[in-house]
Amino acid sequence: MTERILKTTGGKLRIQMPTQLNEVTLGQMMDLQARPDITDIEAISILSGIPVNELHNIKNYDDLHQFGETVLSLSYQIKYLYNSNEIPKEVVFTMLGTNGAPLQKTKVKVIQNLSVEPAGAFMAARHIIAEEINAHIKTHGEDDWQEHFNPSLNACCQVLAQYFYCRATGKKYSEYEVESFIDEVKKLRVTEALPISKHFFTCYPNLSIPKTNFWRRFLPRLKKGQASNHSKNSSTSTR
Repeated sequence: MTERILKTTGGKLRIQMPTQLNEVTLGQMMDLQARPDITDIEAISILSGIPVNELHNIKNYDDLHQFGETVLSLSYQIKYLYNSNEIPKEVVFTMLGTNGAPLQKTKVKVIQNLSVEPAGAFMAARHIIAEEINAHIKTHGEDDWQEHFNPSLNACCQVLAQYFYCRATGKKYSEYEVESFIDEVKKLRVTEALPISKHFFTCYPNLSIPKTNFWRRFLPRLKKGQASNHSKNSSTSTR
């Protein structure tokens, strides 16, 4: 983390900027990725947590240029992170306790096979994976797709929310509460979140194949059986 104190029209402003990816959260990186036409000041705002309007009050705009190399360095580091296979053994969630209790830290072990339970979480994660992989194949083709596939940070965040929700909160699965839990996942360091989620995407490619549910497989047989019975009844009635 680097720190600078810059003069503003109203006094001084302390700016702290990450210099390494392990100082950047998944949420910050998602905000950067979501805005391809982002300005320098907006990027500094996201990484420092200082509102854009406060940065606009810095007296000398050239003072902000000293953060340019930092932002550029982080952009290079994220490319290498996509190729990382170093999955952390555990992650830490810091959340509000029940009944307004202070922040509590919860350590959650990362299961190596990344199996998703319960069934609701598994089905939701399977859908997210299928949508992301199939969208990539549709755009870039199926040949060697795994070598070139990089899931979006948004999809990674959604999968991790499904994967961690029950074990991090101790609650039963709820698809609605998982949506709120996404905000907690965004607080994870991107160096933790991305390797876990990408491993989940690339090691379970079979999840990208849409599976016909039980009822849809049963229905054609049911209709076939009904048609057969109708045919038999018709034959009987003509005798």
